[in-house]
Amino acid sequence: MGHAGAPSEPHLTHEGVRSMRGIARGGLAGTLAVGSLLALSGAVLASPGGPQGAAARQQSRDSFVRASGTTPTNTHTPDDGDLADSLAQYGNERLAPGTSLSGSALLTAWNASQALKRTGGTWQEFTTKPYNAAPATYTDPFWGNQGSGFGLVGGRTTALAVTADGAWFAGTAGGGVWRSYDHGAYWTSVFDAMPTQSIGALTVDPADGSLWVGTGEANTNQDSYAGTGVYRTSNDGATWTRVGDDASGNNPLVSHTVYRLAFDAAGVAYAATDNGLFRRSGGGWAEVLAPGGVSDTSPYDNHVTDVAVQPGSGGSVVIAAVGWRGPGNTQNNGFYQSTDGGLTFNPVTVTGDIDATDIGRTTFAYSADGSKLYAVVESPNAIASAAESVLQGIFVASGSPAALTGPWTKVANEATLAASGSALGVGSGYGVGVQAWYNQDLAVDPADPNHVYAGLEEVFESTDAGATWVTASPYWNYGLACGSTCPDTTHPDQHAMMITNGSIVIGNDGGVYSRSLANHALYGGWTDLNATLRSWQYYDARAGMVGGTGIAVVGGLQDNGTSTLATGAAQMAEPAGGDGFYTIVNPQLGTSWVGEYTNGATYLTTDGGHSFSYYTSPTCVGQATVGLAPRPDCDPSARFATPLTMDQSNKNVWLLGGRYVWVSKAGWRTSCTTTACSWTPVADTGAGNAVTAISSAQAGRVVYAAWVAGGGNPSPTFASGIMTNYGGTWHQVNTAGLPNRYIAGVTVDPNNAAHAYAIYNGYSRRWIPGGGTGHVFETYNGGASWTDISGNLPDIASDALVIARGQLALATDAGMFTAAAGRGAGTTWSRLGSGLPNASVNDVTVGPDGYIYAATHGRGVWRIAFPS
Repeated sequence: MGHAGAPSEPHLTHEGVRSMRGIARGGLAGTLAVGSLLALSGAVLASPGGPQGAAARQQSRDSFVRASGTTPTNTHTPDDGDLADSLAQYGNERLAPGTSLSGSALLTAWNASQALKRTGGTWQEFTTKPYNAAPATYTDPFWGNQGSGFGLVGGRTTALAVTADGAWFAGTAGGGVWRSYDHGAYWTSVFDAMPTQSIGALTVDPADGSLWVGTGEANTNQDSYAGTGVYRTSNDGATWTRVGDDASGNNPLVSHTVYRLAFDAAGVAYAATDNGLFRRSGGGWAEVLAPGGVSDTSPYDNHVTDVAVQPGSGGSVVIAAVGWRGPGNTQNNGFYQSTDGGLTFNPVTVTGDIDATDIGRTTFAYSADGSKLYAVVESPNAIASAAESVLQGIFVASGSPAALTGPWTKVANEATLAASGSALGVGSGYGVGVQAWYNQDLAVDPADPNHVYAGLEEVFESTDAGATWVTASPYWNYGLACGSTCPDTTHPDQHAMMITNGSIVIGNDGGVYSRSLANHALYGGWTDLNATLRSWQYYDARAGMVGGTGIAVVGGLQDNGTSTLATGAAQMAEPAGGDGFYTIVNPQLGTSWVGEYTNGATYLTTDGGHSFSYYTSPTCVGQATVGLAPRPDCDPSARFATPLTMDQSNKNVWLLGGRYVWVSKAGWRTSCTTTACSWTPVADTGAGNAVTAISSAQAGRVVYAAWVAGGGNPSPTFASGIMTNYGGTWHQVNTAGLPNRYIAGVTVDPNNAAHAYAIYNGYSRRWIPGGGTGHVFETYNGGASWTDISGNLPDIASDALVIARGQLALATDAGMFTAAAGRGAGTTWSRLGSGLPNASVNDVTVGPDGYIYAATHGRGVWRIAFPS
């Protein structure tokens, strides 16, 4: 389960890297300017599930490539500068047609939303049960996680801290900040009402014990949001104050992502961000390190990936790393040092084993006495060459104190760590450090400078300053010599570490785990702390009846597969691993559903996910993923997240969109093999285009399909549009007056096929030149003309809309809004309900029980009675 992207060899089970996946997934790109709202970047690989699943998927894809001599669309090796990177799509949807966006856009939208009145009742959290990543009776050999060693999982955890009163805090990628007073046994969310839920860093001010939160996840992956500044609490999260505003309320950290927050003993604060290093000593933030220039607008030049104060220096010596992950745009990368208390910084010349010409993202960790300085260094050159590992190495400098200049000794690289018990073998195509641009952390035992932990995809431990290592937590248990006797492991993809209470505590793409410092064993000994950490990142969710009166909700998550949770169940289950996206659920029988992996690879179940039909996809990559030789008529251009839905009036009519609009009328008998395929292509959006949203009425006879050119990546030639067969023949609708932005949703009125809505993602021309204005548009004549009904909506990326009982419900990156239908340009919106955390809502659906269900990207699935 990786969030950044990774290939997969033995088994696919999480989004980003489940080990040796085979389909590109990664992250940005290299086009977000400093201060962009979404800090995306990185590419890597991905693949799906069971012990043989990932390997089979990779093998079948490779066979297809060899046979055809081509690479399927949206599958490629890591390429940092590739704007066609499929996993950058999530961010590009919000940036199009531009390449950057001020984080002030999100803050402005949040402020505008707070001014709107509330309508409706109280939201109920539906996904309140623990999420089991390898449930015992869900044993599909291809998609399931049995044998992985996984247990309960939460969402991506990016930062950890402990305060003087013993409270633990976990910062999450899209679910805000969580607090525990019992070492992780029970977590409470404490950041729900803040303007952003994207967290990059946590630390405690030693001068007064307050907790500081740096917002904006800095992992440069595709769904990292930039933040709205640094916040402080002195009462364990009961109240928060933004730090460093000037007299006008402006703050230079708005729009940035935060890699690290650090303090010296006197309380001088440092924030390492994607656009420089900032220092604060009682007033506002001052930028003290920006090698690309303070006013630089490049997304690469000022990535300060870490900052640390040298122990024993009285705060006078401060070190920092500038490390855009590359390749290219690395002219400012390297190590920098201040000897005047962080007021000025100069580059240093390193000596020893570190290749100073190949320094990418870097993480530092001093021993408590300053005698050891450890560093994890990523290699931009390895990304450029598409190597199976992008880790330059783990290094240590020793001295009294250890000097940033070195000499540095390399104590680990891909080979040495692979030999320490790793589940990622050299030559596998997915080696240790394959996501070193995304997975990095270090922690040194404060009582022993030689005792160090390193986090990459896995967790490694050394008790002799790196001379030898053991894999404390392997990627998964597949392929390990211990076989069925292996102890449980943790989720892969490490992002955070802290040492407290005699334990090492880690945060990764599956939540939080701890292990005793006294346990130096190869594998095992981990305590799973995710029973109440409900920070799951959903892309989609649908609901169906079970047992006559109960409800089952099925949804696709980032790096945590497809989940299912039924009313009364003790746990939520993950029947299928890897990334999960769109779902189809039978509204009358919630045990019949379809889940989706990357690029339209689908799996169908009629028994709630205990077993699957594999051969169900019309896309080339989807067919190759499950070992099918792709059909000559397969769809070559499905997006990473491929639109998949059910007709509103007939549960046996399904739609899927790649380059083509596909319709199946076979329902749960849908199949697509080399000899026959239930899917029929009914429309062609055009070469280089791909469907972004699709909706139908009248049992699939009338369809509206939104599309984007170039795979959805912002560019000078960005284009989007809508096709429909309303009126009898397929044609492009009139787009005069519509924004030039990504279309995230289309919704057809089930009672009137001429009546439809188009929902636009991204932000207006105020923030993105050329983006136009408006987010929700309505037609009553099949798309011949459109009316902007955005009204008083905040200018916020909008994702999906449902209509029922004469009401509209709109999902946005700033929560849910509602309005009465049929009011045209005079539509007035209000916030829907109370109690919903301020998380991005990626999709919304009407359930068969009179509720609407909101799939949030960071706080699970919530529901509310639809207003009437």
